[in-house]
Amino acid sequence: MEDTIAGSAAHVGRQPIYDREGAVVAYELLFRAGTDSSTAARIDEHATARVLVAAFTEFGVEELAGGKVCFLNVTKEFLTGRLPLPFDYSQAVLEVQGGVEVDENLVAGLTVLAERGYTIAIDHFVRGGPREVLLPLVTYVKVDMLAADEAAVRASVEVCRRFNHVELVAVRLESAESLRLAFELGFDLFQGHILGRPHVDSTVAVTPGRLARLRVLATLTADDVNLDEVVALVSQDAGLSMRVLRATNAATFGLTRTVTSVREAIVAMGLNRLRQWVTLMLVSDLTTADHEQLIRMLVRARLCQLLAGSADFPAATGRGDTAYLGGLLSAVADHFALPVDRIVAGLPLDAELLLALRRGEGPLGEVLHAARSYTDPDSEDDHVEPGVIVAAYLSALRWTNAILGELGPEIPDRAEERIKALTAV
Repeated sequence: MEDTIAGSAAHVGRQPIYDREGAVVAYELLFRAGTDSSTAARIDEHATARVLVAAFTEFGVEELAGGKVCFLNVTKEFLTGRLPLPFDYSQAVLEVQGGVEVDENLVAGLTVLAERGYTIAIDHFVRGGPREVLLPLVTYVKVDMLAADEAAVRASVEVCRRFNHVELVAVRLESAESLRLAFELGFDLFQGHILGRPHVDSTVAVTPGRLARLRVLATLTADDVNLDEVVALVSQDAGLSMRVLRATNAATFGLTRTVTSVREAIVAMGLNRLRQWVTLMLVSDLTTADHEQLIRMLVRARLCQLLAGSADFPAATGRGDTAYLGGLLSAVADHFALPVDRIVAGLPLDAELLLALRRGEGPLGEVLHAARSYTDPDSEDDHVEPGVIVAAYLSALRWTNAILGELGPEIPDRAEERIKALTAV
């Protein structure tokens, strides 16, 4: 199986699912052999199997999904029993993808899974289509709202409402009109870019306060961190100082004494945790990113850090922290759809990192390119061995969820505001 997978990329994706109040209640995790795979070729089966096993045995789906409901986009081989599911019924929702053909084998397989207690979802449901036979077996039904005919959507909702156990999920929501229609028709859950797509501003201004935090972050990622310089920079930022002092009182640090200075707070927190805090505040303040957008940016940064010095990028050994900063800055640039020069102007970055960001050259440039390609759903660049990047991505996702879980109250989630604004009459 290893030889079969080696020539193919294994892709992992994650998309939030919101309730009517704008809260993230679930994630859809997608495991595929390619960016455009929807049906299972032999290589797709094995790539999916390997990633699923890694996700559930090495990382833990609860950590990857942040403790929320997890929808798994699996192939037909898992649904029909040809391949064993590496988890029990309580850990995930099994989703029947749009490209999976409904036949006797699928119905029989889903019946067995439902009897064993598994929760099942179906995608691309249309009234009168072959998936209607699956309604007695499923808990969630996804209806495609992208360029959908309103009469057809209403008809699909009417059929599903005959089954009291079914929850309706409106997917591929990409316009305010489609979101309003989904609310009007009483959909329970919502998934799509209208709720999570970054809002691109025409320009981005780095205020003195934000520039100061960028300088703190650059100092923290230097090869030889100067504690006195870090203390001085933090002390000059009142907001950052207050947050650092508050952070040391968090239960996760386990302090048994009080601190009397910014220096003591930084020493108690540790430079690694301080770097995490500055990163979160910087990205959230600079981009006005919500929780999900922030996750994407931090995952890319952490992925760059993990790839640097790995077997695929030995030339970047010892540059993990610099790669982290590079991944973060490149993600911020992508968030605004701006040239990276606009983001890094005036920052005290070393020449190697600037070359990597601006031209994609050097060992760090290769790391940034690989991470960006993997986390971009439209990319087809597969030059990294899948086992390496999949493991690194899952680890980055777990790390990001853990950090945001600790610091969640500091990060705004604006999905509720968006839903209220977009559905207002």
